[in-house]
Amino acid sequence: MKESHIPTTLKLAYTAFMLVLIPFYWATYGPSNFLYFCDIALFLTWVGLWREDPRLISIAAVGILLPQMVWVVDFVATGAGQPLLGMTEYMFRDSISLFARGLSLFHGWLPFLLIYLLYKLGFCEKAFIDWTVIAWAAMLVSYFYMPAPGDPLAHPNQPVNINYVYGFSETNKQIWVSEQLYLIGLMVVLPLCVYWPTAKLLQKRLKPAKTSQTD
Repeated sequence: MKESHIPTTLKLAYTAFMLVLIPFYWATYGPSNFLYFCDIALFLTWVGLWREDPRLISIAAVGILLPQMVWVVDFVATGAGQPLLGMTEYMFRDSISLFARGLSLFHGWLPFLLIYLLYKLGFCEKAFIDWTVIAWAAMLVSYFYMPAPGDPLAHPNQPVNINYVYGFSETNKQIWVSEQLYLIGLMVVLPLCVYWPTAKLLQKRLKPAKTSQTD
């Protein structure tokens, strides 16, 4: 019998959180909300947690550790009255229910959970390629099939401009370059400037994973 490295209580607590988040997000924002990188990482972590699979945990970490750490810094700064990027401004908006904002706090604790799991299970070097492929697929689906900023056909709570494939505004597309060139640039810049450095840092700081059930 395989030795367990992760407490069952943690697995159950994470599962309970997901069983609350999934139906709420589905009913409130629609299934397209789960195309966001952070939500994809949530599901990878859920499966990886139960399977104690270092490859799945590593994939999630490569994808969201750096962006979510930025989220944490911006959240703390905004709470202190000194917002940096404005990316967590919604967490202090009274028009959004306290329950919804409470669920969104996963952006703050998920990166620290992933670091803990990586220390327990080790880091899988294949995660960089795996996440890059997942991210590319999510960006292409978001661009070709999901609503653009200001789409009049989108429902009020439906996510638009998922994964920022049209720029960084929810109301207007970027106008500096063509849409296609921007998308291609995003698909190149994120792996080179976010995923690759994250993977190399984790590979340097953590023990390598001994085995991976997804190999």
